[in-house]
Amino acid sequence: MNGRSSRAEPDLPDRAPGDAPEPADGPGAVRGLDEPGTPPRLTDPLRHPEHAGRSARVRRAWTLLASTLLVPGSAQLVAGRRATGRAALKVVVAVWAALLLALLSALAWRTPLVWVLTNSVTSLAVIAGLVGLAAGWAYLFADTLRLIRPGLLAPKVRRAVTLATVAAVLVTSGGLGWSAYLLSVARGAVSDVFAGGLPFRPSEGRYNILLMGGDADEDRTGLRPDSMSVISIDARSGRTVSVSLPRNLQNAPFPEGSPLHEVYPEGFDCGDECILNALYTDVTTNHAELYPDAADPGAEAMKDAAEGITGREIQAYAMVDMSGFEQLIDALGGVTIDVGGRVPIGGGTDLATGLPNEIFGWIEPGVQHMDGYTATWYARSREGATDYDRQARQRCVQAAMLKQLNPVNVVARFQELAESGTQVVQTDIPGSQLGGFVDLALKAKEHELGQYAAGPPFYDPSFPTYPDYAQFQADLDRVLEEATDRGAREAEQDAQALAPARGAAGARLGSAAVVPAALPVLPAQELTPNGTCSVP
Repeated sequence: MNGRSSRAEPDLPDRAPGDAPEPADGPGAVRGLDEPGTPPRLTDPLRHPEHAGRSARVRRAWTLLASTLLVPGSAQLVAGRRATGRAALKVVVAVWAALLLALLSALAWRTPLVWVLTNSVTSLAVIAGLVGLAAGWAYLFADTLRLIRPGLLAPKVRRAVTLATVAAVLVTSGGLGWSAYLLSVARGAVSDVFAGGLPFRPSEGRYNILLMGGDADEDRTGLRPDSMSVISIDARSGRTVSVSLPRNLQNAPFPEGSPLHEVYPEGFDCGDECILNALYTDVTTNHAELYPDAADPGAEAMKDAAEGITGREIQAYAMVDMSGFEQLIDALGGVTIDVGGRVPIGGGTDLATGLPNEIFGWIEPGVQHMDGYTATWYARSREGATDYDRQARQRCVQAAMLKQLNPVNVVARFQELAESGTQVVQTDIPGSQLGGFVDLALKAKEHELGQYAAGPPFYDPSFPTYPDYAQFQADLDRVLEEATDRGAREAEQDAQALAPARGAAGARLGSAAVVPAALPVLPAQELTPNGTCSVP
């Protein structure tokens, strides 16, 4: 009636005021979040939290935040920012692939990984990548907080979510930024300490590095190496022998290829002043032109002398400034040494006045954990000691430092070690050698540090004054042969048979059989208590 046609009205579901209308394709139709051609439902809590209940908003906030923490970009993807989410996920996949490759390299072949982290170009790229990842992750957290819409949350929840976001940024982006900083410190240290050029190859299966402790006290003219050792490392096993060269060693020969061979054809034999540690100053002052391409002519001359003494090619040197030695040991967290006899702190004679110096204290016998100040005095103290006692103590300090250089300690004290190293160490080892040397150092830690010397306790005290270099080189060859896997196995097999002979020949000098390199402890009867020590 009234001009209207009568027709049945369809049944409609009950809707509360303000509810969004049903989709055009009929009541009860279900549409995916990203179905083409249609806008998302306004009741979707992921994209429209204003239409969700209070508990749904809280769950949504924590879910989006956790998603950004665990899988960066996933929050943006599910909340509708598909381009940003997909780009972030691609970066995540690339980072995980790089981490997996780095892990495989660390387990199977560390050299390429260390090269990437220490090479000036690749390390800069890694630093830039870490900084970029830190900035990108921080942006994703900020964007996630915007998607959460904290204004829709209750005040307590809003504060908790905001604080959690800030904490997550500090942990993730802050951690990446700190890693970039540490890598930058390492890059600077490598650049400052190590030389350029290509890596060198082992000689006769070994790397031989001359390690010198530089001493430039006020009562000396110029710098003189106060301690000298050839660190010989088996290239296959990492077994290492420290070969001490007494500072008062005379008539040091030079190989025929050395420019000093023409100046001193009979060895460094210009009189009592021509002891080994005077060579550095002599060449630096009088013969620097013989090494025109060397950054440190004195160090190159010392390498030539060490090569002539040992009969082994010396591929590189490292000079440790003893005035900064204290800082390096402090950076390690100190060293622990089992002291055999009391060693004074101070003492000796003032060369200017001829009067004895004051003794400030004592390093007592027993296991002592020494800081840098104490360990430096322990290595250098002359009062009541022979040169050979000091050399023995220096070998103990070397061994203790090597023991302290474990991966956990290096990571924990990395910045201090890197910064002290640039002030303490100079070397001609190329930075490109680090990859192979790090791998070798890890192998070396599995073995005791072998010890030998061109003087007591392995030879008569007169040996440094009247050295028999042919005898020393023959003995050293046998010592180094034992410092290989094959030599160590043979020595172990013969240990039972040789034990009585070693006991009977304890006084026989000039033979490698007296104290094989495999034994880490020096025979106490050859040193005074001042020089006996070991590393617990």
